[in-house]
Amino acid sequence: MVPCGLLTVQKEQVPLKSIEVELEVRDHVATVVSTLNYENKEDKPLEAVFVFPLPGDAAVCHFSAKIGQTQIVAEVKEKQEAREEYDDALSSGQQVFLLEESEQSPDIFSLSVGSLPPGESASIRLEYVTELAVQADDGLRFCLPAVLNPQYQPQGSEGAGVQVTSVPASLVPYSLSFSARVSSPRPVSKVESNCSLDPLQYLITDQTQATVKLAAGHKFDRDVELLIYYKDVHQPTAVVEAGQASAEAGTLMGDPVVMVSLYPEFPQSVMSSTPACGEFVFLVDRSGSMSNTNIRSTKDTLLLLLKSLPMGCYFNIYSFGSRYEHIFRKSVEYSQQTMKEALKKVEQMEANLGGTEILQPLKHIYSQPCIPNQTRQLFVFTDGEVGNTKEVIDLVKKNSGSHRCFSFGIGEGASSALINGMAKQGGGHAQFITGTDRMQPKVMQLLRFALQPTVVDISVTWDLPKEVSVTVLSPPITALFQGQRSLIYAQLTGQSSEAAEGCVTVKYSLAGHPSENQLHFSLRPAADTGLTVHMLAARALIHSFEREEKKHREQQGGGVKNKVVQLSIQSVVISAFTAFIAVNKSSGEAIQGPLISRYIPLSTFGRIGSRFKRAQSASPPKKSKTAGECIESQQPVKDPLLQLVSLQETSGCWLLDPALASTLGKTSKEVENLKPALANKEVWATILALIWLHGFKMDAKDEWELLAMKAASWLCAQKALCVAVCLEAGNALLGCNVPKDALGL
Repeated sequence: MVPCGLLTVQKEQVPLKSIEVELEVRDHVATVVSTLNYENKEDKPLEAVFVFPLPGDAAVCHFSAKIGQTQIVAEVKEKQEAREEYDDALSSGQQVFLLEESEQSPDIFSLSVGSLPPGESASIRLEYVTELAVQADDGLRFCLPAVLNPQYQPQGSEGAGVQVTSVPASLVPYSLSFSARVSSPRPVSKVESNCSLDPLQYLITDQTQATVKLAAGHKFDRDVELLIYYKDVHQPTAVVEAGQASAEAGTLMGDPVVMVSLYPEFPQSVMSSTPACGEFVFLVDRSGSMSNTNIRSTKDTLLLLLKSLPMGCYFNIYSFGSRYEHIFRKSVEYSQQTMKEALKKVEQMEANLGGTEILQPLKHIYSQPCIPNQTRQLFVFTDGEVGNTKEVIDLVKKNSGSHRCFSFGIGEGASSALINGMAKQGGGHAQFITGTDRMQPKVMQLLRFALQPTVVDISVTWDLPKEVSVTVLSPPITALFQGQRSLIYAQLTGQSSEAAEGCVTVKYSLAGHPSENQLHFSLRPAADTGLTVHMLAARALIHSFEREEKKHREQQGGGVKNKVVQLSIQSVVISAFTAFIAVNKSSGEAIQGPLISRYIPLSTFGRIGSRFKRAQSASPPKKSKTAGECIESQQPVKDPLLQLVSLQETSGCWLLDPALASTLGKTSKEVENLKPALANKEVWATILALIWLHGFKMDAKDEWELLAMKAASWLCAQKALCVAVCLEAGNALLGCNVPKDALGL
């Protein structure tokens, strides 16, 4: 017989026909409803298993199935109890559905559809809520993970990992439709994506509500990433959500919950006067999947990072795969010699170290004694999906008192649980680099965060009417950065008048200066929020309990685990210890015959990785080009910006040499002849480099701004009297009109 219907690459029929996703974004909170449509076209009853990724911090809060006209809403139960009920239902021929979180990683879920009779269709609805993180360019990032890279199972780790069937993206045999509705108190300025979108449609004239859809013909061959931009995104906000009418007062679901979103503003005087130093440790993934563009872009980024580091700091570079390497035995002082040695080793790096063993290099880094008066800053670059995610995050948390961790997820399928978890527990920030993104601006934004002075002595106080008490549900805030959002969830118990107000104050010390930020808010509950704030608060509390449970696992009685299970059942938010179970008890006759198992494939990119767009910025006029710029066609064209960056000294200056002249599009003779007579060669070269950056590379300012500031500081320290003359001559030479104040002089 010729097989018909949807097929896997092994010619087995696939019961999943299509996925429909509806996204609703309110300010920075997203509600996602996915509908998975199944059909059994085989002549025997079927059990189908679909393993898929979700955002690691998502609160999965609804699961139901529709078979014909029968709607079954799943219940949350303790995980082992749910599995036993699933097995019992299968053995008795009942239709049954099970949704559970992977024990290795909180961003991987498996969905089991049991006893689907021949010819039967089933529609499964899955709903989750999640917070959207602010990116370096102030966009809010939503990602629908469509790609699940093969998990690397580290040597000696527990568990065999999750069974995933993967096929090339072009062979994924089910379709995706995706639509989004965005609303905010502030206007929506634009929505961008790595996938083709239909035009943004505004629903009202003030542009605070809009809809957008994926263009027809999307192949579900990559993560679907949306970047949403609002005007004035950095405004602090507070949303009070009324409790569930049917829930008991005094419980999390019965009381109002407030979500406070803070954007601390640091005094400019403190930010500019603080000498920036520290110990910078870069940990780079060199596993096989980082090959080609990923490793090249990472090497370019390390060049920018090393050139932008402040004088007086220390640094080291580690790389890892199945084993790990380090450039220096321990972190070394930043100098022209150590930087030159490091860049030589970086240039030789290849993605040739095998698997993704991230735990061992982290343990080695943390075993190194910290350098007195040098805050340790760890930068992690990986495209990985590892089987011991929770173990890695726990290690970062255990060492969070001695460092800050900044993490970068590279390419399609990078684990959001790993990347976000490391940054969150390490008091840092996370960024994802996908599709045609350029890595460098996102990384440089986080270097700016790392160079900000460490905020200490953080405390949060509440001023509420005397009849209202507050219980904070979020973990204590351990890190604050200028331009980064901090979220606090709190339960409000007691009655207040409609007009009542509350106030939350965050106090902290910044470089020895006491500071505070305040937010006043109305206690009147917001209309129609659908309990999303309660669910996110429950997820935050569940995560806290889960970490606590690991600490107290040796104790008898399992008290913390019981608290997680009770809260998960009460809030209908899934946890590591619970699962959703739905049994169709009204199906009448038991389904006869042995079940056929079908694992539904996901797309995988294997070793391909994602693409990074090279800079396409302006160059100096063609008539100025020299033979030195001509490169043989078979050689990769070097980015002139990176060429210029590579020539900068650690002190911040440039040397007057033929390589600089060539990069500026001039001959050595032109550059030397136009040098003002009284000007020092390094001063002249440095001013030329700064003019070129401001004149031709303003589109990449995020990438070179820090090293330009270092150059300006060097120039000021020289106390050169001929800066104005050099600036005039340099503008004439390069055909620019850059004013002195633009250079920070």
